[in-house]
Amino acid sequence: MGVANSLHDTIRDAPLGQIIRFVTKNRLFKYPEEHPDFELPAAWNQLLSNADHGYACHTGTETPSTIVNPTADQNTIEGLDIESKALDTDGITDAAPNATENGVILVDWYSDQDPANPQNWSNLRRALVGLIICFYTFVVYLSSAIYSPSTEGVMERFGVSNLEATLGLAMYVLGYGIGPLLFSPLGEIPRIGRNPVYIVTFGIFVIISIPTALVDSFAGLIVLRFLQGFFGSPCLASGGASLGDMYGMIHMPLAMIAWVGAMSCGPSLGPLISAYAVTAKGWRWSLYESIWVSAPVLIALFVCMPETSASNILLRRAQRLRRSAGSQRLQSQSEIDQAHLTVSSIAVDALIKPLEITIKDPAVLFVQIYSAILYAIYYSYFEVFPLVFPVYYDMSTGEVGLVFICIAVGCILAIILYGLYLYYVLIPRMKKSGIAQQEEVLSPGLAACFGPTIGLFIFAWTARVSIHWIVPVIGVTIYAGSIFTVLQVVFLYVPMTYPQYAASLFAANDFFRSALASGSILFAHPLYKNLGFAKGTSLLGGLSVIGIFGMWVLFFYGAKLRALSKFAT
Repeated sequence: MGVANSLHDTIRDAPLGQIIRFVTKNRLFKYPEEHPDFELPAAWNQLLSNADHGYACHTGTETPSTIVNPTADQNTIEGLDIESKALDTDGITDAAPNATENGVILVDWYSDQDPANPQNWSNLRRALVGLIICFYTFVVYLSSAIYSPSTEGVMERFGVSNLEATLGLAMYVLGYGIGPLLFSPLGEIPRIGRNPVYIVTFGIFVIISIPTALVDSFAGLIVLRFLQGFFGSPCLASGGASLGDMYGMIHMPLAMIAWVGAMSCGPSLGPLISAYAVTAKGWRWSLYESIWVSAPVLIALFVCMPETSASNILLRRAQRLRRSAGSQRLQSQSEIDQAHLTVSSIAVDALIKPLEITIKDPAVLFVQIYSAILYAIYYSYFEVFPLVFPVYYDMSTGEVGLVFICIAVGCILAIILYGLYLYYVLIPRMKKSGIAQQEEVLSPGLAACFGPTIGLFIFAWTARVSIHWIVPVIGVTIYAGSIFTVLQVVFLYVPMTYPQYAASLFAANDFFRSALASGSILFAHPLYKNLGFAKGTSLLGGLSVIGIFGMWVLFFYGAKLRALSKFAT
């Protein structure tokens, strides 16, 4: 596929292209099925011509019983094996049409190289979409901590305490933890897809950012900050699913590096971006900058973000084929499944099922608790850095913002090391023989899980006047790089082990992480004030020891735990 065709298809499938299609009544940006010379593959035409004369028009309200040639789920170990074998196959293989016993022809990909399949998009197109998702994620996370240098200004302007002023950060974090519980299930509904959720919610995010920067009421500021986080949240749980739509399990780890990297670096660079501006121009400037960085993302989503959900793409293809072929027998599997969706079933899958799995499955419980602890400690830095570096090293607000660069440095170093491991070890092994057990992807975490504890204790006991500031900064860097690696391996392990519930589990994980992080922002200042900086940080370091035992137990006994679980594969 040429660059021009790839760009054409990208814009056509983006919100801008869909609006142009609607306005021109589909005369511009046509799909292949809408061209006059389009012909269905021969096998499809044969099925249509062999229609049973007694067949009644199928409305999609029945559940297909026997499906011919079912497609493998590439989020499972079996799907991974099929994918690795497919890499060694040359040429295009036409897909045999799937059918049900009641005569419905299931609309699927035309071949294994169907250009409409996001996993067959050109590398350039997938890279562009992946970049937008990562930048989207980065901006939402950046907009959380970008508020941190404004805390003192908020205290002075509204006459509130430090604890009350930090609500501006805490409520934003809580908001983006709650949001995915609602928005992620909406994105999984085939008729809706991921794109409408992204574009509508982020459009509201940008709009809300304007009064947030201008509001002259403390209560209004806190409410608007919560709504900012709430409406900015969809990509924080569904971004990984969007990447999974485009990349198979073999290359998914590489794609996840960029997404988790954006997730990790975003909060750390927020104070750096706003610290000097707040010092020079006042506390509102951090909120102005949030508008400036988010507006380009909204434009990119509107112009260049195509739908990646295969369920939605095939549903819309089925609608076009019915118009083209004049037969109601052509339906997508997602279209038929959607007829049986109810509000209660969606709510159960989104809210109840993840909680049930978390309680009943030790592996998921460990992932939720450990990632929440690591994330909470991370966000406590936004309260502890101003208590340490200005006091011991006489740093200004702007210089404290510069210290946060060490978190990004730690993430970048971890990206390099983990990327080398993927490129030279894991991916070649996947291509050659697949993965015998899901726990193999956890192996980098066996070493990385020691990093948070080591980094925290270095930071706790070396931050003092007699020791150069670079030493505690090295401790923070170790912490940042190690939590990046830990999050990478567990975020890869969860969808491989629980493919059916992956989206809901990611949303639940985002909630657990954000809820505890929101609390840590509020308890960090009293914690360090009462225990002292060294003892308070040591307490958090002691909590991180949980992850060392948990990671090793999960690696060696994960298969046995999965065998006892009714949810795992």
